[in-house]
Order: sequence, then structure tokens, then C-alpha cells
Amino acid sequence: MTDPNRPDVDVLVRLAAAIAARRNAESSASYTASLIAAGTDACAKKVGEEAIEVALAAVAQPNRLAAEAADLLYHLLVLLEERQVPLSEVLAVLASREGHGGHEEKAARRKERG
Repeated sequence: MTDPNRPDVDVLVRLAAAIAARRNAESSASYTASLIAAGTDACAKKVGEEAIEVALAAVAQPNRLAAEAADLLYHLLVLLEERQVPLSEVLAVLASREGHGGHEEKAARRKERG
């Protein structure tokens, strides 16, 4: 049983694996496969739509925020899969930023870009 005080963050890893497994499924049988088959533009558009829904829920329907955030995470994972960017790569970037202040981290990224 999952401890309600300790969220199951591994659910993202399992979801990313399920999305990867559906990559080659028939589009008619899998919503995930249909999104991936639609290509990068369609997946990116869906992420944008979901991000807007998250922002709107935060302001107007806070009781919907968790559900909308879950939709956004799902669609982001689909986009990552479509672009073949593993979740582990995103997690590694987050881990490399851990312990740095936000201003410090942003300044370092600007410096890297030139």
C-alpha cells in the first residue's frame, strides 16, 4: 500500500515506460500511439493546450489543478517519447540543478548559451 504522506514518484517512470511501449501500437487502438503518430507539432500543441488548462485551473478552479497537472505531465511524457528524449535525461538535468538557487542556475544557463 502506498503511504499517502510519501507520493509514488516512480509512477512517472512507469508511465513513461507505458508510453514507450505503446509507441508502435495501432493508432486506432491507442490514444498514446495516435498522438505519437501525429508527430512533434501535434504533440507540442497538446502540451501547450494542457499547460494553459493548468494555468486556468490554478486561477479559476484550484480543485481541478491536480487533475490538469496530471494531464500536462502525461502529454509532456508523450512529447518526450515522440522526440526520443528519455525521462531519465530530464531527471538528470533536474538533479544537476538541485542545490543551486534559481537565480544562480539561470545565470549559469545564460553563460553556457553565450
